[in-house]
Amino acid sequence: MGDKPIWEQIGSSFVQHYYQIFDNDRTQLGAIYIDASCLTWEGQQCQGKAAIVEKLSSLPFQKIQHSITAQDHQPTPDSCILSMVVGQLKADEDPIMGFHQIFLLKNINDAWVCTNDMFRLALHNFG
Repeated sequence: MGDKPIWEQIGSSFVQHYYQIFDNDRTQLGAIYIDASCLTWEGQQCQGKAAIVEKLSSLPFQKIQHSITAQDHQPTPDSCILSMVVGQLKADEDPIMGFHQIFLLKNINDAWVCTNDMFRLALHNFG
């Protein structure tokens, strides 16, 4: 990992950490958000650590497994990291579905937190 820029190392580590928690116990995701964080999940918006954890905890599946296909990370002019993730997920007995997720990470008090999180299933509506 030493040959990658630091923002890629941080972004990759965050993505691995996020999906490990999400797949095992998404009620514990509050540790990566702050009270000013925003989440848009399939077009539904919520703000604040408690509201985000409530939303993610109430999703209508018991078990989930994410598989990351690609991830890209960029530094922003204000020292944040923008991360885009593309992958597949399997929830309960549903078919495997593609997804896209974007995170904006900010270093606050020597800890990287997610200030913005946007998620969409890769479903196409051509109607």
